[in-house]
Amino acid sequence: MTLEQLRIFLAVARVSHVTRAAETLGLSQSAVSAAIAALETRHGVTLFHRVGRRIEITQAGTALMDHAQAILRQVAAAEAALNDCSGRIAGPLRVQASQTVASYFLPPVLVAFRSRHPEVSLSFADGNTATVAQAVISGDADLGLVEGLVHSPVLEVSPLVADRLAVLVGPDHPWATGQALTKADLLAGAWVLRESGSGTRAAFDAALAAQGLDPRAINVLLELPSNEACLAAVGSGKAATAVSARAAAAHTARGLLATAGYSFAPRWFAMLRHNDRAPGAAARAFIAMVREHAGDRPSG
Repeated sequence: MTLEQLRIFLAVARVSHVTRAAETLGLSQSAVSAAIAALETRHGVTLFHRVGRRIEITQAGTALMDHAQAILRQVAAAEAALNDCSGRIAGPLRVQASQTVASYFLPPVLVAFRSRHPEVSLSFADGNTATVAQAVISGDADLGLVEGLVHSPVLEVSPLVADRLAVLVGPDHPWATGQALTKADLLAGAWVLRESGSGTRAAFDAALAAQGLDPRAINVLLELPSNEACLAAVGSGKAATAVSARAAAAHTARGLLATAGYSFAPRWFAMLRHNDRAPGAAARAFIAMVREHAGDRPSG
């Protein structure tokens, strides 16, 4: 059993798909399949069931996951300790971000970081706020960046950049004139919203609750897993969506969508770090670069 085999196994387990895991790792599909087969043959177990084009992790695979994650965390910690002693900014760094942050804030940070610190092996994955927070808690990610509210006693949450949600509609929607929306309008309207667990959805629900409205009373036609999908869905219909104004800027500038008359309180993109895991040199360098690119910061 090698560290590379464990990394490949975890990548496959994470996405439940050999081809997608291979793309994430930058390996060929045959190399990933061979690594899984070698583990299974050596230990006389089946780690995944092949069900059509999908795979499902077996009981043996589930038993291996926790151990594999713990081993790779220890290896990463050892590498970070040695790099700290040498003063090098090198080694692995695992970053995850929720979708809005990943799409509209983080790309230039990632490019600049890779350029400035080529010895760091940077891996990146996106998700929603809930999955990113869980990855930092479990140790699957060294750092997380999210736009949602996170309350965990084991996480340090550092606000970075201001953001604001907007209600977006198609140009033929009755709300496209920008008139102020009432509570009755919000309840009567049809909505296409992000999925539960996303920071965008949590912010929308919190805004309704602040007005004394039950988020469950909203007429939700669809829940979609991305901002772009929500924006596309409402472009030519009679439904509304609520996403980051950053995500909608290109659509509103071209007249494809209109901003309805509803004001949200500002929120903050934030960085997550585990309180009990001291950041290594690579993580400290990444934190510094994120803050360098963060134009808006909370006072105090």
